Amino acid sequence: MQDVHRSFLAAGSELIEANTYGANRIKLTAHGLEDRLADIFTSGVRLAREVAGPDIFVSASIGPLGPGGQGLSLKEQAAAYAEPAALAAESGADLIFLETFHSLLDLVRAVESCRATCDLPLVASFSFHRGFIMGSNDFLVQPEDVVEALTRVGADVVGANCGDGPHTTLDVLEKITAATDKPVSAFPNVGGPALIEGRQMFLSSPEYMAEYSRRFVQKHARLIGGCCGVTPAQIKEVNTFLLSIQPRSVRVSLAEPEVVAAREPVPLRERSPWGARLGTDFMVSVELDPPHGLNPPTASIEAAKFLKDNGIDAVNIADGPRAMARMGPAAMAQLVRAEVDIETIVHYCCRDRNVLAMQMDLIGANALGQRNLMLITGDPPKMGNFPDATPVFDVDAIGLVKFVSMLNRGLDLAGRPAGDPTRFVLGVGCNPGAMDLEREVARFHQKIEAGAEYVFSQPVYDPERLDRFLALTADAPRIPFFVGILPLASLKNAEFLTREVPGMAVPTAVLSRLRDARTRADQREVGITVAAESLAHAVDHERVRGAYIFPPFGRYEPILRVLKESGARP
Repeated sequence: MQDVHRSFLAAGSELIEANTYGANRIKLTAHGLEDRLADIFTSGVRLAREVAGPDIFVSASIGPLGPGGQGLSLKEQAAAYAEPAALAAESGADLIFLETFHSLLDLVRAVESCRATCDLPLVASFSFHRGFIMGSNDFLVQPEDVVEALTRVGADVVGANCGDGPHTTLDVLEKITAATDKPVSAFPNVGGPALIEGRQMFLSSPEYMAEYSRRFVQKHARLIGGCCGVTPAQIKEVNTFLLSIQPRSVRVSLAEPEVVAAREPVPLRERSPWGARLGTDFMVSVELDPPHGLNPPTASIEAAKFLKDNGIDAVNIADGPRAMARMGPAAMAQLVRAEVDIETIVHYCCRDRNVLAMQMDLIGANALGQRNLMLITGDPPKMGNFPDATPVFDVDAIGLVKFVSMLNRGLDLAGRPAGDPTRFVLGVGCNPGAMDLEREVARFHQKIEAGAEYVFSQPVYDPERLDRFLALTADAPRIPFFVGILPLASLKNAEFLTREVPGMAVPTAVLSRLRDARTRADQREVGITVAAESLAHAVDHERVRGAYIFPPFGRYEPILRVLKESGARP
């Protein structure tokens, strides 16, 4: 059993369940083991705790009483649930997981009994199934009824497990999260098997489970895992996906610096020409792609010269966008600066480095004179050309901003004096079209509180989304906002962004304009026109102080047309 626990911990689990699901007096009686209940239950918790150590949570699993409980009185049923609850508390479990209940009355009785017996946190999880009765696709038990009942009897976390697989669990979560402010759990099984050439086969791949887990988080689930059929391979993939959207910042403790040790940051206007002009001029930064492979960056440097000659204020260099391995942005920036008198903005992401490497990188970048940073969390490796690479994500973008802000005050990650303050200008990203806009707005505020000094947005195609995001963040401290602009290259390009890139949906009206264009060249013209319209709308907003433009498939000439046609530049 401990080898099973170890395999899940190696896959990234932060909570493991003890093997106690059927350890109640009613079920054990069928096997003549009822007198060994205490030994069986406490041994299950002990084996899990020995493997988990002090940093991993151990949950005591308690399931329904089974058919043997149906003939018992209510008092006898309550006692049958109370006994393992008491054993869970005595054996050192961190919480109790009541799971795979198909009867709401049974689950309510179990919660009441556990709550009356011990003070451990209670996760109450129901197994939902579709009805499919007379053409209905409703649930046999309604999620809203489950939430109401479990809240009434004092469950700490409510959720769904097992059931009909990830798709059903996602539908359930939409109803549960709308009905409660309590933390919500999602532990689906891998779904039902398919009969293929006489064999029962489960078709839920690790990637499938991981993608649904990401959606669970976007629906506000906070406890994510798996049930029947879920293996360490699936949990490993789930962990990789979730690190990219909810990094485990608890791995690192950012010490609050002592006031007497901190130094005043260098004034923004003295750190770089880019910093000096922030908020005073309308500036334009264009993303410059580093080369793939080992070829010299000749084309990228020529592109930087072209942009400088045409009045672009800065180039920003991405850090392995979409987890594709390219030349590192810091090296690319140095090569550009050696040839072209233009400001460079270096993206720096949390995906590939632990905090020790981050501090080393940033100290070196400051010594080389790199000043302008774009601090981001980063895309998960699964998206790129090295899908088996291990993500790090010691901190997310908010933690990284705090870290660099400390360097700008002469403090290292531990809050110790580290010498002269660095001179970084701190930029961050935002997504006005995020699926979970409430979370995006909250993170926007947190990034500014952490020390962000300007913000670049993801590409915007729907002016209403931009207006809504700016309205929702109007109470945040004002920092220069650069609207993201990406001219669409074709209908196929627009459909890909809408289908595959969360928060980048192209409005239906724009898709219709692209479909009406007769040729690919006509579609490119529509893309330029739409980009110019989006930018023209944005520049009229008082908070928009610049543009962050992505060249469509490495073509830089259309950028000049977008700027001219929008009126942002003559």
